[in-house]
Amino acid sequence: MKTRIIERFDDSAEVKRRFVREHADRIAELAGVMARAFREGNKVLLFGNGGSATDASHLAAEFVGRYHKDRRPLPALALGADMAALTCIANDYTYDDIFARQVRAHGHKGDIAIAISTSGNSPNVLKGAEAARECGLVTVGWTGHQGGKLASLVEYRFVVPSTVTARIQECHITLGHVLCELIEEDLFATTPR
Repeated sequence: MKTRIIERFDDSAEVKRRFVREHADRIAELAGVMARAFREGNKVLLFGNGGSATDASHLAAEFVGRYHKDRRPLPALALGADMAALTCIANDYTYDDIFARQVRAHGHKGDIAIAISTSGNSPNVLKGAEAARECGLVTVGWTGHQGGKLASLVEYRFVVPSTVTARIQECHITLGHVLCELIEEDLFATTPR
């Protein structure tokens, strides 16, 4: 059992190392884009299913609350968190529309949409990304495997080099935390921790 535990941690670390070698420049670029969006009064919309929905909620909370620094709240919404909206949209339209309708309601040109799907093929996430693109939002996709359809729909694609859902999600949350840190440093460099 101990060997298996060590192997899982080693696998996770190696996936993250491979990911960051390929994406470090793009992560830095996106952090700058997001900081500029917040500086200009725009917001971030995050959405996904299952574990990706909880990652979206977690990261929205880091922006609205704080990551490391005591600072003003940054506007971010996790579109999977409003049970009334989700069930209303799913009931009155289809489940595939739950994110697209919310993006159209809350998203404006200059906002940022972060679509999260480990496979890159979740129909509701794809429709949400399409709606974001149509509404003029900056589109970001976090996925795994080969990127799925999501990778071709977004401006900023982050494909984790793994087919294991757990490893992909572990990398996604690390990516989110790194973005939070870089954005806080950019916007609040002189604010004490």
